[in-house]
Amino acid sequence: MPEVSETAPKMSGVVSYIMVSDARAATALYEKAFGAKIIQQLPMEDGKRLMHCHLEINEGAFMIHDPMPEHGMPLVKAQAVTLHLPVDDPELWWKRAVDAGMEVTLDLHVAFWGDQYGQFRDPFGLLWAVVGPVKK
Repeated sequence: MPEVSETAPKMSGVVSYIMVSDARAATALYEKAFGAKIIQQLPMEDGKRLMHCHLEINEGAFMIHDPMPEHGMPLVKAQAVTLHLPVDDPELWWKRAVDAGMEVTLDLHVAFWGDQYGQFRDPFGLLWAVVGPVKK
């Protein structure tokens, strides 16, 4: 098992660590949809699955891995969770995500609190929201 790097970025707050059916495909999608950057990837012994992938999305840490039923971590469908992306340019983030294949579940609109807000679902069943200021 690799040791933790002394140069690993400091993280605070709550960091999402998700499990999806194909972490490599999800990583590729998030690179395209959100401009995600891969910080670290650790493959499983089978060379196909990822036991850990640290991404940076919108300057925040986001972790992802494949199911590992042989280690007591079977895939369970996501429920009652929205991954919320506060951004400076919601229209840019929205277009990039939808163009990358996200399924719109709530169109980007000016919400009652005055920001632009919209939701979409990725092919792995995760619900995402983009929120940000209305352009003047």
